[in-house]
Amino acid sequence: MSHNGSQNSQELGSQGLLRQLAEAAGLAVNWKNYRNQDRTVGTDTLRAILHALDIAADSDAQCRHSLEQLKQESAAQIPRLLVGRVGEKLCLPPALRHELQRDEQFTLIDDRGALTKVGVSNEGPDYCVELPRQPGYYYLQNQSRELALAVAPQRCTSVMDLTGKHRAWGVGAQLYSLRRNGDGGVGDFTALREFAVGVARAGADGVAVSPVHAQFAADRSRYSPYSPSSRLFINVLYIDPEQTFSPELVKSGLRQAHLEASHGQLEREALINWPEAARAKLTLLRHLWERKQAELMDKTSQLGRAFQQFREHAGEALELHAIFETLHAHHLANDSQAWHWRHWEPRFRDHGTRAVEKFAAENRHEILFHSFLQWLADRGLADAHAASREAGAAIGLIADLAVGTDSGGSHAWSRQEDMLTGLTIGAPPDMLNHQGQDWGLTSFSPRALTAHGYAPMREMLRASLRHAGGLRIDHILGLRRLWLIPEGAAAHEGAYLHFPQNDLLSLVALESWRHQAIIVGEDLGTIPGNFREQLATTGLLGMGVLWFEKDNGLFIDPSRWRSNAQATTTTHDLPTVAGWWQGRDL
Repeated sequence: MSHNGSQNSQELGSQGLLRQLAEAAGLAVNWKNYRNQDRTVGTDTLRAILHALDIAADSDAQCRHSLEQLKQESAAQIPRLLVGRVGEKLCLPPALRHELQRDEQFTLIDDRGALTKVGVSNEGPDYCVELPRQPGYYYLQNQSRELALAVAPQRCTSVMDLTGKHRAWGVGAQLYSLRRNGDGGVGDFTALREFAVGVARAGADGVAVSPVHAQFAADRSRYSPYSPSSRLFINVLYIDPEQTFSPELVKSGLRQAHLEASHGQLEREALINWPEAARAKLTLLRHLWERKQAELMDKTSQLGRAFQQFREHAGEALELHAIFETLHAHHLANDSQAWHWRHWEPRFRDHGTRAVEKFAAENRHEILFHSFLQWLADRGLADAHAASREAGAAIGLIADLAVGTDSGGSHAWSRQEDMLTGLTIGAPPDMLNHQGQDWGLTSFSPRALTAHGYAPMREMLRASLRHAGGLRIDHILGLRRLWLIPEGAAAHEGAYLHFPQNDLLSLVALESWRHQAIIVGEDLGTIPGNFREQLATTGLLGMGVLWFEKDNGLFIDPSRWRSNAQATTTTHDLPTVAGWWQGRDL
């Protein structure tokens, strides 16, 4: 008995060490499900997730070593970006304490180069600075160091700020379903423009659209808007070439590419034929690129200047996306199994290799073609948003930000150091999905976010708000925690990984203020305690969905719905009103 008792004690001690390490790494060892029941994550799941996070945990010795490393990192860490709110005090990192003096002053530098002196106050063990009352990005300087600083407003831009009303209305649409003659079989940005102008003239202040994130040009079978290749760029299948080129040139291209008959057939089909519509659209766009390339590369022409300015503004991110698209097509042409970049030739798996540089130089024409596609898509989206605002919509387009990206896509390939690897994100079992959900996506690593000054998040928010007056963030719960599943495991065999919620909410508020855009968060599912209250405090709208607004099986009168939420009939993954009303989708 004593031997077994000792063995059990050792096992419990070993598990305790593993759980201590997991908690230090940001994992929730214990959590509550949608029924408010306590749940504990298994040790196999913890080890698998820690391994994917590059934290050794296979033995007690490894757990102790990793735990000590995490403690040392935390104690020595000086964030790349300090985040606070206007008018509040910001405590400086403990690692700076030995450098600071009670009466020391910092110089505050804003984005225009203006200088302001700010003092450091000693409050117990902490050294704090008073933050300015103007939101923005700043630098704090003293004699020995410079610190980047983000100062967020207390709240996001509101519906009242933009419309002058407490309540406004708008319409939601799946962009691809907005059909018109001449679209080639799938809704496009011209159809969105016409739709947005129409509802604006009817008194609407906004049009919420499905995600327009970039897909995979080399794989026409991939078209889910919530499983994109990159959230930094745009789905090129929504391009209407006549927004940039003359109808005569486009019609000539259709004839020369032998697409007239297929275009008509695609437009007559009841359902969207994504693979064929994509083939036809890309064939036509390639023909136009060949016809107009010389003019587009001429900086003295109007189109050439616009194209070059777009490329310069988009910078390295656009170049890497275009290289990925070209490499993806190259590998799929030679091996249909080489869909994921991890299965490419090793020399091409990292964008920083000489092999990739050489490939890009040898395939410059093709890389410019993919940059051309993004330019056209950007122009189309910008035009739709501007037309909506000009027609009277105070908000305009409300974009949709997917919760993650495909791990085999452009974003994951070009930003490997920012992303979670060996893990997919999803949701634990709930009332609608008893086995849980595995979305097959990846997202940002919280350690990478803090290490890189939240640059990946800021880059993504700015890309999403570039041509929008609002943004719906899918699964807003991911700002606090994400359900991570080791690759190959079942959806319920996951665990929550915590994110720096306060900083992320502040940055969302800051970018909302900078772009004058409202933010809507999809706050559905297993909601952690007081999360909705924290969203409301930051001015993020939640979502009230008709199907869920019930009491004892009866629909609740809309006057009793939450006032700090967007009221909507449905979402992208719930029944439509038409389907429900006709009894086809209950």
